[in-house]
Amino acid sequence: MKIKKTAKQAALKAGKELSARFDKFDRGTAELKSNHEILTRADLAAEKKILSEIKNNFPEHRILSEEAGDTEKDSDYLWVVDPLDGTTNFSMHNPLWSVSIGVFYKEQVVLGIIYAPFLNELFLAEVDQGSKIYSPADSSKGRKMQVSNIDKGKVLNAFCHGSEPQDIKRAVEYHKKQKLNNFDCRQLGSAAIELAFVAAGRIESIVIPGTHPWDVAAGVLLVQEAGGKVTDADGKKWNLESRDMLASNGKVHKQILDSLK
Repeated sequence: MKIKKTAKQAALKAGKELSARFDKFDRGTAELKSNHEILTRADLAAEKKILSEIKNNFPEHRILSEEAGDTEKDSDYLWVVDPLDGTTNFSMHNPLWSVSIGVFYKEQVVLGIIYAPFLNELFLAEVDQGSKIYSPADSSKGRKMQVSNIDKGKVLNAFCHGSEPQDIKRAVEYHKKQKLNNFDCRQLGSAAIELAFVAAGRIESIVIPGTHPWDVAAGVLLVQEAGGKVTDADGKKWNLESRDMLASNGKVHKQILDSLK
């Protein structure tokens, strides 16, 4: 219970910090981490809020965060943090960005929180307890989430990708195939939000070639606890070492796997 409270407070504090910086953000101040990734001061400020909250409550726990890296502590507990998922969206004043926090116990994800401040929605999943959406985000009562039942005709797919050229090429090829042969396929720019949308039944799937643990750690549990399915691109069970990820409502999973081949 304390872990859930800490994670939720960390997400809300980071979201408040990011929201305060959003309207006045100047994209010219952003730095390039690679040809396809940027880093802003907002990322670092939000990360500081989250890490402080975790360390104050659980100093013995290990933390893996996108910007700060791995604390490499010897602990059964691992917090996987993306302080600002959708940094490019944030930098261009697109409100589809989020805070993502996943908690693992002995390599199994047991808690996932995704907070989208400008949607005023907080998505939360606990292992064997289901997935819920809290709207407004700071409310005490959430409503249960369930993946969609759509399996043909009106299927909405999403995609994202890592920064390596081969990952981008695979994503572009996948997008082209889905766009030409099915209803629609979109990139929203925040993998965490896209995973939350799968869990909430708003879209049917998301594919991510070249993913990182912090991109998807929280969202994986959201989808699973909402009745969906998560694997790598070969259909094997997703884990922290997986290089690719497919999350779906389960009904379109095989079709997506076939498309990836």
